[in-house]
Amino acid sequence: MILMAVTSLQVQAVEIPLINNPFGRSCESLNGYWKCIVDVQEEGFYDYRMKESRSGFFRNQKPTRPEDLVEYDFDRSDSLKVPGDWNTQRERLFFYEGCVWYKRNFRHDPHAGKHTVLYFGAVNYEAVVYVNGKKVGTHEGGFTPFNYDITDVVVPGDNFLIVKVDNKRRANAVPTNIFDWWNYGGITRDVVLLEVDEVYVEDYSISLFEKDSKKISMSVRLNRPQPGKQVEVSIPELKIKKKLMTDAEGCASLVVKAKPQLWSPESPKLYKMDIVCGNDRISDEIGFRTIETSGKQILLNGKPIFLKGISIHEEKTNGGGRANGTEDAHLLLGYAKELGCNFVRLAHYPHNEWAVREAERMGVLVWSEIPCYWTIAWTDPKTYDNAARQLTDMIRRDHNRANVIIWSIANETPHSAERDQFLSRLAKHARSLDSTRLISMAMEVTSASNNVNTLKDNMNQYVDVISFNEYIGWYRDVNDAAKMSWVVPYDKPVIISEFGGGALKGYHGAKNQRWTEEFQENLYRENTRMLDKIDGLAGTTPWILKDFRSPRRVLPGVQDYYNRKGIFSDKGEKKLAFEVLKSWYEKK
Repeated sequence: MILMAVTSLQVQAVEIPLINNPFGRSCESLNGYWKCIVDVQEEGFYDYRMKESRSGFFRNQKPTRPEDLVEYDFDRSDSLKVPGDWNTQRERLFFYEGCVWYKRNFRHDPHAGKHTVLYFGAVNYEAVVYVNGKKVGTHEGGFTPFNYDITDVVVPGDNFLIVKVDNKRRANAVPTNIFDWWNYGGITRDVVLLEVDEVYVEDYSISLFEKDSKKISMSVRLNRPQPGKQVEVSIPELKIKKKLMTDAEGCASLVVKAKPQLWSPESPKLYKMDIVCGNDRISDEIGFRTIETSGKQILLNGKPIFLKGISIHEEKTNGGGRANGTEDAHLLLGYAKELGCNFVRLAHYPHNEWAVREAERMGVLVWSEIPCYWTIAWTDPKTYDNAARQLTDMIRRDHNRANVIIWSIANETPHSAERDQFLSRLAKHARSLDSTRLISMAMEVTSASNNVNTLKDNMNQYVDVISFNEYIGWYRDVNDAAKMSWVVPYDKPVIISEFGGGALKGYHGAKNQRWTEEFQENLYRENTRMLDKIDGLAGTTPWILKDFRSPRRVLPGVQDYYNRKGIFSDKGEKKLAFEVLKSWYEKK
């Protein structure tokens, strides 16, 4: 099955469906320092007639005679670290949005009968990939993985990989051309090479069978419809070792009896698991739990749970930059745990795989979201396809993670018939890919009269959890909080997906003085009292864990291109509101 073939005379490889858990297989990292060329006018891609060039930078040309004209040289150019963003690695690129070319040499010794797969964790936003001067493919979307079979373009010995990266914003993109976070450009996540058999396990699912804590369901899917292929699944601690035989579609499934300890925030138990198919071995760690709703309650492992959460952007502490890797994740999630959280909303896009896995190990539940944010081009079929592709790849990458309990399809989208059609299709698509988790989205309260706020959203029928953002005290007077009542006319659990306000760490004053820590502290105090009155409140994810960079926040001496709504400063310092929220969560 091929997702997309790129139409170019140079293409000799194809994009293939996403391989599940590449890091649990034998793989070779291509991380490190890559050579780079900033190409403002994309002269390395287009000729002077704006047609795709046949002799662009991707060829990595060198003069062979004294008179040869080659007006670029990767080897003499600067370097950028991968994974990483260019904005915080080079001061002159801090605000840059455009094209940067990346190049890396690598050695490879292909083995007979094996296929070579090139895997990218994410590139923001559009990537055009070349191997040895031959175009492999194009990918759009800045926060989801993609991979190519490059068997026909790699050679034994020395090879070179070139990626054209472009993070220009576009009205029909996902996210669209305005959003309230930094548009970090670059190869922002890991790049690896894998070798797989001609027939290999493309995807697998291990979970409880139909919420039965004494049965485990296991299923595998090969990359092609080949019957009679043996796949062995073992979970040693549970004394499970089963051989599955694929059917005509290349799929196999089995339900086995077992009594696993259920995963929970208090006891995040994971079991080591191996899958063997031919010469391929996949290792993973799997947790088992159930998640469902009952009326206005969320049930984890059959018991009601209040989701004590916080929203997080994928940004490093102390200076910003795109976060990636276990160390970054552990630091950010450690802040959340110190606050008393058992839940995080990973806003507003799928975060890196290491963040999700580290949250799972630390006992933190996860809301994962695609960037259908604000004013998406609802009527553009290509925009929908892009959003659906990102949703598919988010779910495909993380569907074995026990801590992921909510797939979110949007944030703060203006109501219209076109929007409803777009998002309802996404909700149905998510449900078709994974019926075992909850579906939600961050809505807006659109009706307010005499201090009565009523949530009305046609998407209520497509989601399992009603989630909405409110900013009493920031975009509305905090003195209104005590008077407010909330009407959520749906028999479903409620999550307040955002509330909060800004404060500059170290700036003190009266509680009614904007930007002071006292203002934010009072805002949280009044809001938490107000939220306690909401019928069916099942959790909150205040905005936001730490200050983060945003080009929309320009107030000198206060914002300085940071959204200051963090409970922590950008350097990881607690603000006064920290104790208010922590104390409230301790009572939940």
